[in-house]
Amino acid sequence: MAGPYFTPALFSFLIDLGENNDRAWFDAHRERYERDLKEPALRFIRDFGEPLRGISPHFEAVPKAVGGSLFRIFRDTRFSADKRPYKTNTGLHFRHVSAKDAHAPGFYLHLAPGEVFGGFGLWEPDPPTLARLRDAIVAQPDRWAAIKAELDLSGMPCAMADGMLKRVPPGYPKDHPHAEDLKRKSHAASVRFTEADATAPDFLERYAAACRRAAPVMAFLCEAVGVPF
Repeated sequence: MAGPYFTPALFSFLIDLGENNDRAWFDAHRERYERDLKEPALRFIRDFGEPLRGISPHFEAVPKAVGGSLFRIFRDTRFSADKRPYKTNTGLHFRHVSAKDAHAPGFYLHLAPGEVFGGFGLWEPDPPTLARLRDAIVAQPDRWAAIKAELDLSGMPCAMADGMLKRVPPGYPKDHPHAEDLKRKSHAASVRFTEADATAPDFLERYAAACRRAAPVMAFLCEAVGVPF
């Protein structure tokens, strides 16, 4: 057991960053960022590569600060009224090898004060990709129902409500048994952790176990959008 990867110092740094979200403060505390966030996250990513390959050989754990599995801490403020320069969370994303960006099936880990969770699925894919997923749900309703039931039993509901349409989109039956899922713009299972979980020595194993439980929905999503699982 290689952990703990993360310590309470990670969450303390993010709280302080939220209260002092400017470049001068960040530059003065860059050593904390490197020690408490960046280095542990890259080590977690590196060590997660082996269990990830056991789940699927088509996803990558890339331990690089730029262009890898660690999301940049810098916010993109170009089109936002919120000009705060830094994110106050740590995001790790294990992408499909066929993915060009985050909008493809992927495994995700979110670490923020009071909010630690794993996410597994598709986040706001483009319209053609979302249509393929909806078509797969319509074509295989029993398989989709079984996957969702299994996830619910394991405490990992697959019910992303963000950006949900008010009506079933045109071209799909309004009385379909999965009509609510046809309205969704994102499809992902999720599992909640605590800060104590995240700072425990066995957190990598716990996260890997959650990824294994999510494998059926990930396989469905990959098949639906035409990439291997």
